[in-house]
Amino acid sequence: MVVLKGYLIAIACLLCSANASAAGYPERPIRVVVPYPAGASYDTVTRMLGEGLTDRMGQPLIVENRPGASGIIGADLVAKATPDGYTLGMLGDNHTILPAVGRKTPYDLFRDFAPVMRVATLENVVVIHPSVAAGNLKEWIALLKASPGKYRYGSGGTAGSSHLAAARFTQLAGVDMLHVPYKAGGLAVTGMLGNEVQSMVVNMISAKGHVMANRLRALAVASRERSPHMPNTPTAAEAGLPGLEVSQFYALMAPARTPPAALTRLENVTRDVAKSDGYRKRLDAQGATPASDGPRELAAMLKQEVEQNRSTAKAAGISAEQ
Repeated sequence: MVVLKGYLIAIACLLCSANASAAGYPERPIRVVVPYPAGASYDTVTRMLGEGLTDRMGQPLIVENRPGASGIIGADLVAKATPDGYTLGMLGDNHTILPAVGRKTPYDLFRDFAPVMRVATLENVVVIHPSVAAGNLKEWIALLKASPGKYRYGSGGTAGSSHLAAARFTQLAGVDMLHVPYKAGGLAVTGMLGNEVQSMVVNMISAKGHVMANRLRALAVASRERSPHMPNTPTAAEAGLPGLEVSQFYALMAPARTPPAALTRLENVTRDVAKSDGYRKRLDAQGATPASDGPRELAAMLKQEVEQNRSTAKAAGISAEQ
């Protein structure tokens, strides 16, 4: 009985200590791992968010870039970090593509992470070279159906986000196009400007400037609603191709088993930043859109993205071994 009583007292002390620690969270700087290079969009969004979190939490957020292996290296670092709320990660759409195309990873996206919030989205745009004789999406699809295999689409690499986005377009439209993979998304856009390829499904940051300069023609935004960055461009559904919704996303994640109190604190403060005018304006300048989907919504979205990517990859015969 004495031993049991002592054990219970010890457990109570540990719980009190944990609660007290959570109540003071954060008590030191927080590391945010970005699995991509400095200057990339994930790095930019993380630093924008970090400024607001630093102001509200009273502790600096230190961005640590750990690029490599299609984002696997940085994600694995987060998954294996001590789950105390002091290591976070900014994951994105490529992390939902990896399991969908059969790429082996040293972590499990759903077992080893605790979702915090989706903090931004970046719409994709269906664009064509201005030499193509199509003024809208229906005309482009009709042209493709009339000449199967004649036209080419570019991507930033096999089994990457722009590859799957364009593959989904061809599946939904029922058309046949030749895929031309480049070593990077920027090189694919350059190739399209030179008419090496005639079409891409590319993110807003890469598309907007060229569309405004009439170097590319935007046919539709691949999202549920029109983009504030291209308000005159219809959604794919409005343009006659419902179901084409493929946007890049930015998701703040923590290691699994991070204390609930720390996760709740992070969620509340992150949502406050995500809804602030300053953050919104800075994202707008980058061509991105703020989001504030909490843990449940983010978890559901991640599952849906993996399932959609798996379906697209299977239908197109896309795999990590290619």
